[in-house]
Amino acid sequence: MSTGGLSSINRALNSVPKRAEARQADQLRETFVDSGVAAALEAVDHQVVYGRRGTGKTHAFRYLQTIVQERGDISFYADLRTIGSPEGLFAGEEIASTERAARLLVDLLGQFHDAVLTAAVDDEKLIADATFVRKLDALGTAITSVRVTGSVEVSREGEQAQSTTDGAGVGASVGVAGPAFDAKLTAGQGQESRQLGRETRSGTERLSLNFSDVARALRELSQSLSSRRIWFLLDEWSSVPSDVQPYLGEFLVRCVLPLQERITVKIAAIEQQAQFRTQLPSGHLIGIELGADVAANLDLDEFMVFEQNEERARTFFRGLLFKHITAGREESSADTSIAAIRNESEFIAEGFTDRRAFDELVRAAEGVPRDAINIAARAALRASSSRISVPDCRAAARAWFQADKEAALTGRTDALPLLNWIIDRVIREKRARGFLVNQRSAAAPLLLAMFDARVLHVVRKGYSAQDEPGERYDVYVIDYGAYVDLIHTKSEPLGTLSLGEYEDGGGYVDVPTQDLRAIRRSILDLEEFLSTRFLAADRS
Repeated sequence: MSTGGLSSINRALNSVPKRAEARQADQLRETFVDSGVAAALEAVDHQVVYGRRGTGKTHAFRYLQTIVQERGDISFYADLRTIGSPEGLFAGEEIASTERAARLLVDLLGQFHDAVLTAAVDDEKLIADATFVRKLDALGTAITSVRVTGSVEVSREGEQAQSTTDGAGVGASVGVAGPAFDAKLTAGQGQESRQLGRETRSGTERLSLNFSDVARALRELSQSLSSRRIWFLLDEWSSVPSDVQPYLGEFLVRCVLPLQERITVKIAAIEQQAQFRTQLPSGHLIGIELGADVAANLDLDEFMVFEQNEERARTFFRGLLFKHITAGREESSADTSIAAIRNESEFIAEGFTDRRAFDELVRAAEGVPRDAINIAARAALRASSSRISVPDCRAAARAWFQADKEAALTGRTDALPLLNWIIDRVIREKRARGFLVNQRSAAAPLLLAMFDARVLHVVRKGYSAQDEPGERYDVYVIDYGAYVDLIHTKSEPLGTLSLGEYEDGGGYVDVPTQDLRAIRRSILDLEEFLSTRFLAADRS
């Protein structure tokens, strides 16, 4: 059935919200597909969850939020993009990093204060004893105290008012000898005074946080609640300026993380943009120590790469798209053709020309759910009233790469030239789509920028070969959208890693072997690129 040029299933694919924030909480839970992260997330340990944009960090946190609330715990989800003010975030050297981080912490705990109050109003069973209100107020007091830096001038202005009252009284008495009359006049004077005072301060007001006071207030508040645990879910950590992140982390270490018997903290971050710890000029280390204060054992980028496990990736994305097009649709109002799709197999049969077309979509997504949703939407528009085909997926992948990924590299010095150089060296010369890079390469920061933009993807980290002890390599693959227009040409990639000269029939492998000599041809020397750039700069 077709409506307005698009088939019903293509219209549904094009209408899927591209970000988790656009879904209601119940729909987020309904559309969540567990790739193996749910059990790790539900652990009560403090944890950092890594993943590039679009890998599902927000969706996973929102899913966890519904799970813990269902069992009676309190969840506090905070999008750190909405915390703070422009002055506190972007004032730079005008305001010290400690002050900016303190403001963020106060705003964060202020939102937590309001969230706990709202939860208690909605469900009075959460209040365990009558001290709840007092302890909630104590938290508010602990995070709003200020001090004044500079001189303090105090001036008092007094005003006194006086009033006098006079009174007279007449009295009668009865004596033994008979009645007697006695008259007396009494006069009284009363004085009323009133004094007004005004205090003037001159100086700079700054937040005055006492870590022990804040920690004590949080502990006592948690004890006044009937919930077993409070979950702090801090999303978009990487949106906090990098120089402020270690200070915010240090404040959390001193105020929140020690309360692990009652509070669990989960942080979602982009690894390449997260700075949890730093060293001060004094030599003192501040911030969150990964592995000690907080576990960093979950990276969403490692779960759905097609090369690592084709069947798992295929199953995940099949469930993801099926749940998204059927979520939140009442059968009475849903399109009948969509409502008639009962399972994932029927979805693939109705939406794609064959299994090969769906596999092409999964391969193009490169393990990133948001990319899969956007590519599917573009392919659905291109297919119009027909089923999605392999050419539709390829055209959509190329368009999405140009609009979202390649555009993200604009303005990053040498990023696009390096990408073109890698395509020439790896794809056109070696007919491969993957390569190895020594972790000590001087171009590593450029590769990380390209990885963050999802132009490159990591298949394996820290690979070491037996004949080069101490040397470690990362295995990268080039994004599908970067080379899709080379398919069916003489430069089409034939495999992931090249084992030798193409003309000699050297062959290809998807993952490295232990014999580095067999795949030495796959190592990319990025210093060659850097040297050419330096020479070009010298000539200019």
